[in-house]
Amino acid sequence: MVTYDPKELPIPKLHQYLLGAIGPRPIAFASTIDENGNNNLSPFSFFNVFSAAPPILIFSPARNGRTNTTKDTYNNVKQVPEVVINIVNYDILHQMSLSSSPYAPEVDEFVKAGFTPVASETIRPMRVMESPVQFECKVNQVIELGDQGGAGNLVICEVTKIHISEAVLDENGMIDQKKINLVARMGGNWYCHANEASMFEITKPITTIGIGFDQLPEDIRNSKVLTGNDLAQLAGVAELPNETDVNEYKLLELSDFFLTLEDEPAKLELQLHLRAQQLIAENNIEGAWMTLLSFND
Repeated sequence: MVTYDPKELPIPKLHQYLLGAIGPRPIAFASTIDENGNNNLSPFSFFNVFSAAPPILIFSPARNGRTNTTKDTYNNVKQVPEVVINIVNYDILHQMSLSSSPYAPEVDEFVKAGFTPVASETIRPMRVMESPVQFECKVNQVIELGDQGGAGNLVICEVTKIHISEAVLDENGMIDQKKINLVARMGGNWYCHANEASMFEITKPITTIGIGFDQLPEDIRNSKVLTGNDLAQLAGVAELPNETDVNEYKLLELSDFFLTLEDEPAKLELQLHLRAQQLIAENNIEGAWMTLLSFND
């Protein structure tokens, strides 16, 4: 492992390390206006949601690392403290990228990138009609983190109105993660497509308390087969299967293993751990546990 002191790295190299490691990052497609009413539209991947009560979004239009100039978006929110944060999905990805070209402040990126401006209800900047979710926001505060190239400027936004396309809602009126088709920013020129093929679910241990790694039997915790992710799923159960269930499972599901390898315990243990890993991959945690416990039964 290589180790760096960020103070000793050139800003461009430090910037590449930060963005290459921290991702995927959601994209704030920020619509602002200047004091003369000129539209501006620009994407920022230094962005996230930080509170629900009040609803707070924060994004950062950083100073240019080469020229130390500030973004039009930053200049605009200092003049008119309002912004629409439009959410970017795959359908508008390339238009969004086009809008990031360094156009002059008076150039309207809605026009350049082919977007349809829609009037907001609580603020002056326009919304992007093609965006699946649009957050109208007032800017509560702008925090400048430095005056050198690469320094961020935190724009703290409070949501005043939310607009959501019906096309991305499920039967309960909530946003369907498969329908919204989000994209995110990676390092360099890379993006991430959060489609059904790339997404997976993990049940959060909110209502139950897992037994934890420290309660795993030593032979399982030190398995040469099971990974940290495998062990974490095993450690997430509230309690272990009882001995009766393990014995029944052993007879019904594992008898071939024990008959074939009864005189080779090391091979038997290996095969049981491999089977347990397969069951974990299939989200059959109970079966994995009974497979593992059968070896010591």
